[in-house]
Amino acid sequence: MSEYYFAYGSNMNANRMIERGLRFERALSGKIQGLGLAFNKRAADAPHRSYANVVYAPDGCVEGVLYQLKELDEIIKMDPFEGSPRLYSREIYLVHTDEGPIPAWVYIANRAMISDDLKPERWYLEHLLAGKPYLTEGYYDVLAQTQCLDDVPGLIDAKQETGA
Repeated sequence: MSEYYFAYGSNMNANRMIERGLRFERALSGKIQGLGLAFNKRAADAPHRSYANVVYAPDGCVEGVLYQLKELDEIIKMDPFEGSPRLYSREIYLVHTDEGPIPAWVYIANRAMISDDLKPERWYLEHLLAGKPYLTEGYYDVLAQTQCLDDVPGLIDAKQETGA
């Protein structure tokens, strides 16, 4: 068990976490070496769009927000939002912080939900960008340049019509 949860996707937005009822003591900047951020987790409610996921990347590094939970079982509140264990599995990874390495819960998309031809919608990416205070400037800049479905006129409608 871990008293920490590492958010690399929309849960980097602390207000989203509070709205979801997650109680945490504090938030820290965190990184996981050997993983990279990918927008390849198909949204169960809208298969034309994607959500964030982490993937094996030997030379990669995913950044995010490390929440210190008020209680060990606090993480259970996140399972319904993440669709765990069906859509995401919850695993423990070592997160590197300025305070040293800390084991934390991380949600990883299940294989059946992965598709590499998807993009997120802008509203979703904005949740990730809300984590700016916890990210390096370079990581934030790359994240801010992520192309979204909304950035391509007509793409959302076309994807919805074809079911792609």
